[in-house]
Amino acid sequence: MKKVLSLALILVLGVVLAACGNKDSAGGSDDKKIVVGASPAPHAEILEEAKPILKDEGYDLEIKTINDYTTPNKLLDAGELDANFFQHTPYLDKEKEDKGYKIESAGNVHLEPMAVYSQKYDSLKDLPDNAEIFVSNNPAEQGRFLKFFVDEGLIKIKDGVKIQDATFDDIVENKKNIKFNDNQAAEFLPKTYQNNEGDAVIINSNFAIDNGLKPLEDSIAVEDESSPFANILAVQEGHKDDQKFQDLLKAVQSQEVRHYIEDEFDGAVIPAK
Repeated sequence: MKKVLSLALILVLGVVLAACGNKDSAGGSDDKKIVVGASPAPHAEILEEAKPILKDEGYDLEIKTINDYTTPNKLLDAGELDANFFQHTPYLDKEKEDKGYKIESAGNVHLEPMAVYSQKYDSLKDLPDNAEIFVSNNPAEQGRFLKFFVDEGLIKIKDGVKIQDATFDDIVENKKNIKFNDNQAAEFLPKTYQNNEGDAVIINSNFAIDNGLKPLEDSIAVEDESSPFANILAVQEGHKDDQKFQDLLKAVQSQEVRHYIEDEFDGAVIPAK
């Protein structure tokens, strides 16, 4: 009887140890797999270029394309993604303030110069009085929209307000009574432009590229490299220094990927400094 009990105990102990061994093995495997949610263009395309670099380091990079601005942070905060790549810091800050997300930036990757498109006018100064400008319903980018018109001297904002923090409520002078229509999500703005709605449309470059627009060629105004809206790699708070995320950041900031961005997008996407 004692022999039977001893044998049973040995078998149970063996199963427990094997389970622990498998858990450790799975954990190690998970450390080498990175699941990133990204906008289709250019974010997912940039990540594809980083894949071979990460593979050489032993990582399996899985890219999940997401074509909106609300889902990626929701999934990352819930732990269904390891990281996401679609947003800039002002947008992330607003999301955290509004929704309580525990997410942080691991580092800058690139800038997508936002641009103004019009089928009716050749420049911002040509816009008529009471011009209607279609913009996204993203409140974190209101200052970004306004910067085009501030730079042209068409609008002034309150003294002491940084342009990246400015909102439509901060307008103190509007020479042409320009009106901003912000009733639509960013992904629908290319269709708005194609339908020739309003006098001009401000479109994020990723959605412009997706719809065959070339920001440097087709727009009437485009952001320059001084923009504070560089796109970031975002992770859960407390994890930006994890080795796998540092390796991921190093890959997307590598010279190989920088050269790809410069060659592939012809100024519509610019590597971050």
